[in-house]
Amino acid sequence: MHYKFLIYISYSYALPIGTPLEKEILSRGDTVMWFSDLDNTKTALQGKNNVLDTIKSVVNYEPDIVLAATNDVPDFISGLKVQIFHGFNAQKRPEGNNKFAHFRLRGFFDLYCTQGPSTTSVFKLLQEKHQYFEVKETGWSKVDPLFPIVEQEKNSLPTIMIASTFSKRLSLALHNDVFKTIQQLATSGKYNFIMVLHPKLPSEIKDKWKSLNSNHFTYYDTTDLAPLFKKADIMFADTTSAIQEFLLQQKPVVTYRHTFNHDYLINIEDANAIESAFDEALNYPEKLLTNIDTFINQLHPYFDGKSSKRVVEACISFLHDDKSHLKNKPLNLIRKYKIRKRLGYFTLKSYSKPYTLKNNLILFNTILGISRFLSLSMLPNLLV
Repeated sequence: MHYKFLIYISYSYALPIGTPLEKEILSRGDTVMWFSDLDNTKTALQGKNNVLDTIKSVVNYEPDIVLAATNDVPDFISGLKVQIFHGFNAQKRPEGNNKFAHFRLRGFFDLYCTQGPSTTSVFKLLQEKHQYFEVKETGWSKVDPLFPIVEQEKNSLPTIMIASTFSKRLSLALHNDVFKTIQQLATSGKYNFIMVLHPKLPSEIKDKWKSLNSNHFTYYDTTDLAPLFKKADIMFADTTSAIQEFLLQQKPVVTYRHTFNHDYLINIEDANAIESAFDEALNYPEKLLTNIDTFINQLHPYFDGKSSKRVVEACISFLHDDKSHLKNKPLNLIRKYKIRKRLGYFTLKSYSKPYTLKNNLILFNTILGISRFLSLSMLPNLLV
């Protein structure tokens, strides 16, 4: 059977999440289209020939499955609405009752494809409580290109990858003392640095760090991080979710003023401690590696590079499942209005029940049967 997929994104950093899924979908002979609800990201999709430019074209496409790397998705689009996540649970800001934004429900999704036990366990509890969606643990498509992990010889000169989030309160890229320390270390020639910054950071901050480009410092303007992860011996970061992705390689991470003092990170509070923390991490402490191993087996215990395959198969299976036991999704009138306003598309159409291909076929056959009955019942009148 042939299926129509839609990869629904907002920001350019979601491209590496959708690309492995696109590859898997096409390998099965199915159709896949992309859509971004932000104009800035549409430029990042310009090289693709399978992009829908308007929300009207998305509606007309009538997808069977919508893979969303966003917090919400238009309820008026057809298809099974699947949350594939735009990051790991980075635990940046603890909320009330020790809950994190990663687990916040917006009331738009039929299926959550979770990344590992640490997220599955919480979403399963939410599934029991709300009963309008289901949860399947699949792993995360974005990290498929990391695997299999190939053990490389350590670089003669250690390579340190720097990654930063965009939040003013949390971003190391905004701290001038950190900048000056990295500038000094890059000049010393003790380490090689490779750096990426979050796309949302101001251009003047990006330009400031780009100015460090030299023999021992390279700034990369990319959202495709896996090749850089493989090059680096350790990472230096703040609270960015790239930390969790990098840790899957079982390589140490030094963090600057992380919200939490996790035992799988080397966390520092002062720029003066950066160099000594780098040297500690480059020694790959045994206790730290044990803690990393424990953490990643809860975060993402899939090291085969086949999470995209599991996501696609889980979606197709759920598409055909009987979902009559599931409740209607929340009414969500304010959020639905905001989506329509943002997209400039107003309609009363709304899919409150999970999309089920089997039910659609049953409905079609029922309508067809009724039509045939009415046609036959009218036949005697036509013959008179």
